[in-house]
Amino acid sequence: MPIKIADALPARAILEDENIFVITESRALNQDIRPLKLLLLNLMPTKIVTETQILRKLSNTPLQIDVELLQTVSYTPKNTDQAHLQNFYRSFSQVKENNYDGMIITGAPVENLDFERVDYWRELCAIMDWTRVHVHSTLHICWGAQAALYHHHGVTKHALPKKLSGLFEHRLVKQKSSWFRGFDDSFLMPHSRYTGIMEQDVLSVPELELMSVSDKAGVFAVKTSDNRQFFITGHPEYDADTLALEYFRDQKKGLNTALPENYFPNDDPTQKPIISWRAHAQLLYTNWLNYYVYQTTPYDLTRIGQEK
Repeated sequence: MPIKIADALPARAILEDENIFVITESRALNQDIRPLKLLLLNLMPTKIVTETQILRKLSNTPLQIDVELLQTVSYTPKNTDQAHLQNFYRSFSQVKENNYDGMIITGAPVENLDFERVDYWRELCAIMDWTRVHVHSTLHICWGAQAALYHHHGVTKHALPKKLSGLFEHRLVKQKSSWFRGFDDSFLMPHSRYTGIMEQDVLSVPELELMSVSDKAGVFAVKTSDNRQFFITGHPEYDADTLALEYFRDQKKGLNTALPENYFPNDDPTQKPIISWRAHAQLLYTNWLNYYVYQTTPYDLTRIGQEK
């Protein structure tokens, strides 16, 4: 089944070219069903790239999903055309009276700043508090996961000795969790970050469940015991060339960034990377949508937070 997005959103043509089922708003109006309402807070600077990556992962489910795009107003992105933001994105003031089945909060390239020094931190805190009442289940990605773990649960981030970049092997801590149905015992996922969270800090919070870890990349997946909040420290949504583009960008800036691990064939950056995480990345999003949003969300969205 499809994801429903604005008729003119640039991601539409890209996804349709990949044979992904997308329906426009005009067609969706003729369908007599209640789609899942999902809000995407996109904090990444390259918003069109990120929204396309996330929408791709949301598309391969038997559910119709009505996706709205959200931006912060306390910071103006420099890498996205303002016309695109005005046409397709909404502000928190425009959505705060609404209720949603699910929400995704992306990462952001601000890891080396203290949370409180981020330009939009107060606005983000207001949005994260709002999700407790207005969103049935929220998925947080990379820096978004670190920010939410800190704000909601007091889990602090820690600087890494160097940038963590590459593909890393992970194992499941909670193998029977519905979140990991269909997963292999070990799987690869991309990471790209300068900070991390400590396993013992997660385990010290009673309402948090450690779900998946990596010997090299550390904590990967965490959720709350009530299934209302999910946190992943990597980037399952990344395209095959995303880590390469980041590496070449860093090199161009003169940064001494190490070659992404386990990524380029023969560790040769002139060779095209081979994507080896797509299936598990898809399962991660599909399982979250099915088991923790669709299967449990109230039909009447005004009852969010009142579920028994």
